[in-house]
Amino acid sequence: MTIPTSLTETVAKLRAEVCLLHSELTRWGLVTWTSGNVSARVPGADLMVIKPSGLSYDDLTPESMVVCDLDGTVVDGTHGPSSDTDSHAYVYRAMPEVGGVVHTHSPYATAWAARGEEIPCVITAMADEFGGPIPIGPFALIGSDDIGKGIVETLSGHRSPAVLMRSHGPFTIGKNAKAAVKAAVMCEDVARTVHFATLRGPVQPLPQHHIDSLYDRYQNVYGQRPAPAA
Repeated sequence: MTIPTSLTETVAKLRAEVCLLHSELTRWGLVTWTSGNVSARVPGADLMVIKPSGLSYDDLTPESMVVCDLDGTVVDGTHGPSSDTDSHAYVYRAMPEVGGVVHTHSPYATAWAARGEEIPCVITAMADEFGGPIPIGPFALIGSDDIGKGIVETLSGHRSPAVLMRSHGPFTIGKNAKAAVKAAVMCEDVARTVHFATLRGPVQPLPQHHIDSLYDRYQNVYGQRPAPAA
């Protein structure tokens, strides 16, 4: 398989975007050394753009991003793709609404994953962004699409764009790569806040009707909306 000529410009833009979004992972302290990765689905094709394996964040360039098909096979690139490629590919195959996937080992979210505990929805910021608790996914080894299967199994029918894979770390999804990165940033933020809260004693989850109301407002009212047509 090759990149269709009609998608050359789109792929080039996505390579630049995915490269730039990796700087957000380091900016927010979500990764160390070469760990973590961002990918983006290529609209109109069974392709994705993903970080190369083992390259320093300082050395990432748009050209170093790898284009793979949705079976994880390299289509274009001079580097080998991320070790999580098969899992990203599985998510894209199983969840056509997903346009971006992110994986980090951010410390507070990973601590919850190490304990095998979901993050309870005890603050309004969680209700806004995640629509409930951030769930725990099953343990799975790297090297196949088993992690991807666990992500899909856990998040299917769930409002949360984040899952804590047991004894591994967070994976997030979004309508595009930027949205998935935002979810990763917010996941770590609430993981830290709720961790601090639990140090003071038991925490009380928000009532479901408040969670539903907060989630609806944040998703459908908050922020800027296009002006109605004249």
